[in-house]
Amino acid sequence: MKPGVIVSMEQALSMTYATLRFVHLGWRVIKVEATPTGPGNLPGDPNRYIGQVVADEGRRSYFVGPNLGKESVALNLKMPQGQEALRRIIQHVNADVFCCNTLPAHYRSLGIDYDILRQAKPDLIWAGISAMGPEYPDVAGYDPAIQAMAGYMSVTGMADGPPTLSGIPLVDLKAGDEVFANVWMALAERAVSGKGRRIDVSMLQAAASWLITLLPLIDFGCEDWELARSGNEHRKFVPTNAYPTADGAILIAIGSDGLWRKFTSIEKFSSLARDAWATNQGRVADRAALHAGIGAITARYPTEVIIADMKTARIPHGPILGVRDVVKLNAIASRLTSTTTPSGKRIRNQPMAVDYPGAAKEFDFPPRYGEHTRSILREVGYEDHEISALADDGVIAGHDGDCGSSACGCN
Repeated sequence: MKPGVIVSMEQALSMTYATLRFVHLGWRVIKVEATPTGPGNLPGDPNRYIGQVVADEGRRSYFVGPNLGKESVALNLKMPQGQEALRRIIQHVNADVFCCNTLPAHYRSLGIDYDILRQAKPDLIWAGISAMGPEYPDVAGYDPAIQAMAGYMSVTGMADGPPTLSGIPLVDLKAGDEVFANVWMALAERAVSGKGRRIDVSMLQAAASWLITLLPLIDFGCEDWELARSGNEHRKFVPTNAYPTADGAILIAIGSDGLWRKFTSIEKFSSLARDAWATNQGRVADRAALHAGIGAITARYPTEVIIADMKTARIPHGPILGVRDVVKLNAIASRLTSTTTPSGKRIRNQPMAVDYPGAAKEFDFPPRYGEHTRSILREVGYEDHEISALADDGVIAGHDGDCGSSACGCN
């Protein structure tokens, strides 16, 4: 399928990540941002103003990664003229998909509800992300809060420590991936039926769908420890854990009795070859003593020595790397995407999730707030005097229409 067009009323991370995956495949993504709401209120996507200044006040470090290669249009969708402009854009750029991640309670008042927008383009695919779906229209969706509600924090962290958030925003990214996957399903359906479809992604439901190794245990009469924090150890495959070394730590993952026999055939670990630990069931029953025994051995050797042993025995393992080390891995370094700041500095970004033949790796730097407002309105048929009138009435904003705030980098 040739690249298409997405119009996305997006902010923060979940939907911006979803549409970035389409940018990686060569799609055009038009980012719809709100016009200024009053003195002191920063315009557009709030993530523009998070992190270090990279290009200007409206393009800080947290905003860059998810917004590569996009265009920015600033519309006041609280006004009928702004809603009309949105519909004209969707029609005239022949948008395949409209996306949003605002409160469902605002869909109709902002003119972005599926039933409204499909009147402008009947085969439009509509995708929304919200905290708990349209049945809970006023609940705001924030990754940390949903991690807490979905049980993630209760099973993350050390057993004797507090509930802990994941180090990456798992729920935001999961929701974005669900939009990506379901849009492709809808595109396939449309190719046959000619009809669009509405897609509602609940962050809570999407997160709960990942409880596949935990939730079913409730009805199996599991013990409390099976649904509790377990640090770095796997609850079912023992031993799988992070073990200390003389100069750091290593993750060793033994998921079968056959791997255990290979492990204990290594001379360093031969003392662990006990009959009681020959089966996974026996190792689970005595997991605390087993983990302590392995750790006492690994702590005597440098990480590289233990890695060499694991490689020789073909036992799954991994050095515990920092992000600065990950970008140096041969398997990753050649696949990183990148962009270049207005000042000429190259910025490395995460790789595509899956290689795609012919996909670009270098993308345009994220747009200034409202950078493309006027050019896109001209593209969809507005005359210059009409555009100027919309700007005067506060319906649009942008760098060449003056957003009214020096913070965004427009001036």
